[in-house]
Amino acid sequence: MRRLDGYALLHLAGLEMRLVDLVAGLTLLGVAVLAVTGSLTVGTTPVHLSDLFGGALDEVQRYAVLGLRLPRALTGLLAGAAIAVSGAILQSLTRNPIADPGLLGLSQGALLAILFSLVLAPGIPRAWVPLIGSAGGLAVALFLARLTARGGGDALAILLLGLAVETTLSSITSIIILYAPTDLSFAISVWLAGSLYQVGWSSLFQMLPWLMLSLPLLFVAGPMLRLLELGEERAFSLGLHLGRARLAVLVATVLLTSAAVTVTGPLAFLGIIAPHIATFLLPSSGRARLILTGLIGGIFVVAADCLSRALGTEIGLPIGLSLTLLGVPLFIIILRLWSLNRPH
Repeated sequence: MRRLDGYALLHLAGLEMRLVDLVAGLTLLGVAVLAVTGSLTVGTTPVHLSDLFGGALDEVQRYAVLGLRLPRALTGLLAGAAIAVSGAILQSLTRNPIADPGLLGLSQGALLAILFSLVLAPGIPRAWVPLIGSAGGLAVALFLARLTARGGGDALAILLLGLAVETTLSSITSIIILYAPTDLSFAISVWLAGSLYQVGWSSLFQMLPWLMLSLPLLFVAGPMLRLLELGEERAFSLGLHLGRARLAVLVATVLLTSAAVTVTGPLAFLGIIAPHIATFLLPSSGRARLILTGLIGGIFVVAADCLSRALGTEIGLPIGLSLTLLGVPLFIIILRLWSLNRPH
């Protein structure tokens, strides 16, 4: 252990991190566990904490908790973490505070590829859906990287081209919804609003392999992001190959985004607010920022799902709308506090 900038640094498994980052991460992990535990008690079937820990669940309650609510909460936790980390990565990559997978068209690329597969081949195996979504998102990422290659992959160019691609793909998605059969159109609309409705253990296992594939890339991307946040010229002077770094970061983002989008839909706005809340709670960079952001994103989705189920409707409020109701007021408060505390 040594000290730098007033913080104790730990070396764990070859990783260098501040003690304060470790404490914050463990604290947020505890909050996530509490959120998942609390979500097991929310729903039309009454279940109390005393029932959970006392082992007094009847058959109906056991099915509600273990068969429905637990996989739904774990899926929401992982999907929220994936979208939030994707937003943090893209904000560092483009050095733009409002960048997220939806803004750059990565979510729309994955969604559109999945929609085409559902319309053209309705009987396609569900195990193939994440692969199709990843192919669509990766196609958009490679398209952006190719178009901006001559300019050295300029961050502003990536952002502006991503906006253009996102607008175009959104228009195509709207056309598909408009002319698709009524049942399919309704199902697509619910999915695009963000939903954990009918999510089960199969959905969780469907998402896990793609999240696991992204972990090695995230391990490598952490130090790259720390250098990119210093600016392109300084990052290049420190030996970072900008083109390769951006490609590795984009591939990691595509895998995370596609894994989440396949199961829950786009979860709009989460990729923007989670990194800023993490930075407000504890300014950090690199891998520490990604971990803290992911935990906050997962907690938000679990809380939004609890709000959705607490309303008592059959399908519930879309997760995207619940996230907006929870996240926007908190985001406004945090920005207000941040602006008041900044030196003038």
